[in-house]
Amino acid sequence: MTPAAVLETERTSLREMSLDDLDFVSSMLADPLVMRYYPKCYTRAEAREWIERQQARYASHGHGLWIVTEKATGAPVGQVGLVPQNLDGVWEDEVGYLIASAHWRRGLAFEAARACRDHGLVTLGRPRVISLIRPVNVPSLGVARKLGMTAIRTTTCWNLEHLFFAVTREEVAGAAS
Repeated sequence: MTPAAVLETERTSLREMSLDDLDFVSSMLADPLVMRYYPKCYTRAEAREWIERQQARYASHGHGLWIVTEKATGAPVGQVGLVPQNLDGVWEDEVGYLIASAHWRRGLAFEAARACRDHGLVTLGRPRVISLIRPVNVPSLGVARKLGMTAIRTTTCWNLEHLFFAVTREEVAGAAS
């Protein structure tokens, strides 16, 4: 049975991952194009651990990365969500997005990430949400900027330099008016 939608956009539906998604997640995390800004591609066993880590996040935080499906076809296209990150002793929700390469350049990452940004700021009442992006990851930098995020500093995560992007509830509300 497919889990119910957590969030919906015009073209996408976001839902919790299950082990039924292993084929899709494993394929996406093994794609060198998708994973080019990560330290490595993932094996099927590591993809299973990835799903289990998201499930643990759902249980402990109420959110994590969700599977994004295209409403028109029901097919999975990626994973987008709010990932709890502990940076410098402070818990913040990161808007994370990863779309399968066959679905790039269609605005799906931005559409689903905007829904997650708004969910974090409005529904969950977070004062801000963040994104951690490698400086060489130009496509993700573009999505973050389109979400209204600003790079406020650099940080090292997972032994790699990242730009620390953030947007506050006030900034999003001000942009909407």
